[in-house]
Amino acid sequence: MKKLFIMAMMLLVLIAGCRPAPTPTPKPAAPTPTPVPPTPTPEAITLRYSMWDPAMEERERQMIAKYEAEHPNVTIEFEALVPKDYWPKMSALAAAGELPDVFNMSSGFIDEWASKGLLENIQHYVDRDINMDDYFAGVFSICRYPDKETGDMYAIPFAWVETALYYNVDAFDEAGVEYPKEGWTWDDFLDAAKKLTVDKDGDGTIDQYGFWFYGRYAHIESWVYQNNGRFLNPKKTRFEPDENAIETLRFLNDLIHVHKVAPMPKEMEGIRQQDVFPQGLAAMWVDGVWNIANCRDIIGDTFKWRIAPVPRGPHWKEDTAYGWSDNMAIAPTSKHKDQAWDFIKFMIGPARTVDLLYPGKVPIYKAVALSEEWLEKDKQPDNKGFILEWGKHTGPTSFTPGWGEWRGYAGGLF
Repeated sequence: MKKLFIMAMMLLVLIAGCRPAPTPTPKPAAPTPTPVPPTPTPEAITLRYSMWDPAMEERERQMIAKYEAEHPNVTIEFEALVPKDYWPKMSALAAAGELPDVFNMSSGFIDEWASKGLLENIQHYVDRDINMDDYFAGVFSICRYPDKETGDMYAIPFAWVETALYYNVDAFDEAGVEYPKEGWTWDDFLDAAKKLTVDKDGDGTIDQYGFWFYGRYAHIESWVYQNNGRFLNPKKTRFEPDENAIETLRFLNDLIHVHKVAPMPKEMEGIRQQDVFPQGLAAMWVDGVWNIANCRDIIGDTFKWRIAPVPRGPHWKEDTAYGWSDNMAIAPTSKHKDQAWDFIKFMIGPARTVDLLYPGKVPIYKAVALSEEWLEKDKQPDNKGFILEWGKHTGPTSFTPGWGEWRGYAGGLF
């Protein structure tokens, strides 16, 4: 029996050994890779860019270099013209249909140029790309046309400015006069101006006047708005100063001819108007805060100075600062409008650091203006932050089509 069992087992082993080996399961074939198309080379683009301030040329070239480094397919052909040549040339290029793709645009000329079809409507770009909370968007209204509240934007600010009152702190201290402050009036101002008008050496000639002005729009309009006045009719179609504006002009005229606290402009012949205050020839002066740079250069450490609000007139209702923006625009004839907008967006954003700004002009991008680097508390004026506070009161302007002509700037804004 045992032999029979062993023989059966051997038979089973032999049968198993005779079975064919299992066919291996074939491995699936590797998929054929989908060919990856080569990355297309970006189109080579050249943008022409013109601006009006040769003093900013080097800083602007640094901004352009930054942009070109990030966009190697884009070349910016840049030109900085002296102010007196800028508008005549731009007008000639506009007439020939050859405006640069991107160019600086004055707040004073936006209505006129937009009405003639010389500015591209950029509202759709602004709606798509601009976070209003990141910018001082209150001054955007200057760039709207035809209505300053509801119209579309035809340019966008890269900086903005205000007019303010400059005052010589040391002169105030010597005269024992209280410093200008929010809420001070024409009477306060006139009282200070009288005390600050001084013949220092007793030779019968005034060595330091209380105030200086000569009639430029930046000298005058702040006073009109702080007296609740206007130069134009409500529709801005006619020069029609109201009673408050006329009262303001009379007050300023009397500073020279009645109160003798301000000189006749001819007395300062041979001196640039922006140099009278920093040379110590007047203790107060109203003009744009862009003059901070010039004041620093001339004054140095000669005397201490600050900026303050323009005084309130007798018909004052609310503080109204006179300010406007410096802008960038796109030519309607540009063949690269999207790229032109991309360039503008770069130029007005965080890439424009404090070292690439003009002193006294406020960058439109808030974070830069609020930085310690821009506030410059270690330099004169030590209250530069006042500009940001005063700017919250920015009100109307007299900018209209033809503004340059009726203000006497027919040959150019400057």
